Amino acid sequence: MTLRPEFSLGHSEFNDFLFASVGEEKSGLPLTVLSALTRLGVDPWGEAARLAGLPKEKATQALATAIALLPEGDWKSADSWAIATRLVTRLPVRGAPILAVSPADRIWKAKPKSGTALWLVAVLAAVLLFTVSYQSMDHTAAPVSNGISSEH
Repeated sequence: MTLRPEFSLGHSEFNDFLFASVGEEKSGLPLTVLSALTRLGVDPWGEAARLAGLPKEKATQALATAIALLPEGDWKSADSWAIATRLVTRLPVRGAPILAVSPADRIWKAKPKSGTALWLVAVLAAVLLFTVSYQSMDHTAAPVSNGISSEH
């Protein structure tokens, strides 16, 4: 089943690495790099970017250390280096390190179009003006007479 676009992570240069299998957990479920890093409390996209910027051997060593911290599945801690070596080949090749941007950062740091931002500011200003003027009105005063009497 394919996720709808609003629920997908979109394209990331790290997808091949993050969605690669570390191995199978004791429960029989596959463990991806994404899940493994998340369980270790590490931002998967940030770590993938960091590892991609390292020389292959240092990246392999760092990933092997992380894998060794996980509970064993169909692999043993001694297999960590071999697993890491396999996974590091899935990282993008870097000429120069780049700043990693997670999907959440893309959403929150997206620049609104200037027309949208201006419209939003105008609406908020109008609501604020209305609220302030409404609260400053005296709601306890008696109704003003229009000079026409209903009694004859």
